[in-house]
Amino acid sequence: MNMQEAVRTVLSKYADFSGRARRSEYWYWTLATFIADIVLSIVDVALGTSLLVLLFGLAVLLPGLAVGVRRLHDTGRSGWWLLIALIPLVGVILLTVWFCTDSTPGDNAYGPSPKGGQLLGYGQAPAL
Repeated sequence: MNMQEAVRTVLSKYADFSGRARRSEYWYWTLATFIADIVLSIVDVALGTSLLVLLFGLAVLLPGLAVGVRRLHDTGRSGWWLLIALIPLVGVILLTVWFCTDSTPGDNAYGPSPKGGQLLGYGQAPAL
């Protein structure tokens, strides 16, 4: 999945908190919103306002939460674990580790693997 596909997928599932999201979907979305925020910040400074960054932040809040929940589902965790980010430093570090963790192989309680037919996790060899 490339950045354009990831952004398109996240925006098409704007408020869909069910299912699973691959690492590439989450991290490309995060990178795209970060780049857009920097560009809008520069434009805001040039215009002498902070309106564009505020409106953009509000527009991407819900899809950002939804892709975060789906990413946690992909690792086999409940989306409620996003609330751990409210714990200073420790929560953000723990969420970052989980967001970087590979998918649980195969289907889990939150749906089929977004990797398709690939049932093996990283470093797992097929049974002979």
